[in-house]
Amino acid sequence: MLFPYKLVTAVFYTGLSLLFFTACQSVSTSNENNCHFANVKFETDFSTGRLDRCQQLSDTRFLLTLRPENRPINDSAWYAFKLVTQSPQEVEIVMEVEGGKHRYLPKVSRDGEIWSLKEYKLRSQQLKMHFAATDQPIWVAGQEIIDNQDYLEWGEALMAQGKANHEQLGLSTEQRPIMKLEASTDKEGKEWLLVLGRQHPPELTGAMALFPFSEVLLSNTQLAKEFRERFNIVIIPNLNPDGVEVGNWRHNANGVDLNRDWGKFKQAETRVVASYLERLIASGDKIHFAVDFHSTRKDIFYTMPSDYGLQNPQMVEHWLDELDNQYTGFKVIQQPGNNPDIGVFKQYIADKYGVHAITYEMGDNTNRRFIDNLAINAANSLMQTMLASKPVE
Repeated sequence: MLFPYKLVTAVFYTGLSLLFFTACQSVSTSNENNCHFANVKFETDFSTGRLDRCQQLSDTRFLLTLRPENRPINDSAWYAFKLVTQSPQEVEIVMEVEGGKHRYLPKVSRDGEIWSLKEYKLRSQQLKMHFAATDQPIWVAGQEIIDNQDYLEWGEALMAQGKANHEQLGLSTEQRPIMKLEASTDKEGKEWLLVLGRQHPPELTGAMALFPFSEVLLSNTQLAKEFRERFNIVIIPNLNPDGVEVGNWRHNANGVDLNRDWGKFKQAETRVVASYLERLIASGDKIHFAVDFHSTRKDIFYTMPSDYGLQNPQMVEHWLDELDNQYTGFKVIQQPGNNPDIGVFKQYIADKYGVHAITYEMGDNTNRRFIDNLAINAANSLMQTMLASKPVE
């Protein structure tokens, strides 16, 4: 597998308080210069890096504050920084979320690639960590870092192996490339599977699932080859590169939740995808199914109701039931829902094209190896289920 992250060394996590919504307005961005002190620096001058305020409380004790890009917002406080000291010393970090709660357990790395859980204490929504710092930087982040360059290199590697074409689909609000991987033939009237990811920047476990899921679809197994004889595949793994770059909690550069913009299309990122799908339809092709990868507090699949009037009405239930049958001690949770007015991707696909789509959610703290295992089995089961389904009319 080529997916661009190294497994965190801890096996299971325990959760913190998670999602809630607030309703006041403010805007902030990280300012690296405010986080440089005489003997200690908190550096954020890298992709995904983010801190919003730093205060020195004593020679060795520092208060770091996290603020969202704007409000109201899902409470998903992201942070990523490098702790740099001039000489070996003890450092205590107290981290708080302005007007909110912590969501992500701290991870640490010596190279930005191999990560492990960091010991911490959480009291009154202040997260406290102690470091025996040396003259070598220590990376600290809410989740393992997967940045825009990781996506580009992953796509290029797959293209180099002849698995798919890796091309620019369009540009983000701040003119960053939105890339697609496409495995298709020139045969007219083909049906398409659409895979989407990273609408919300800090939802890394969803990204971790997308990589192996996609690689199975593009593999050289007999099942995958048979699948691609019937279906074309397009993978758009990183829809919000602007938000990823600056470590936004949820939104794009305009402060908008992209997964509330489908059908409205006020944002460049959603318009790029919608225009692409319209071109496919105009050429005589059909959308058959779509999967949108996210993270939340638990593993769950948000689906459309089987009685919503979509083509192949039982297909998703059959797929997820089959996936569930492969596990003991783990339950594949299906949660059907119909929310036509809030701009969610799966709802848009259902209402626009009359076919099923799902939101594939991995828990923030789910075992990383299990994320891989589930994604691989989910992709294989999906291919079998779609091959048994009726063609979209």
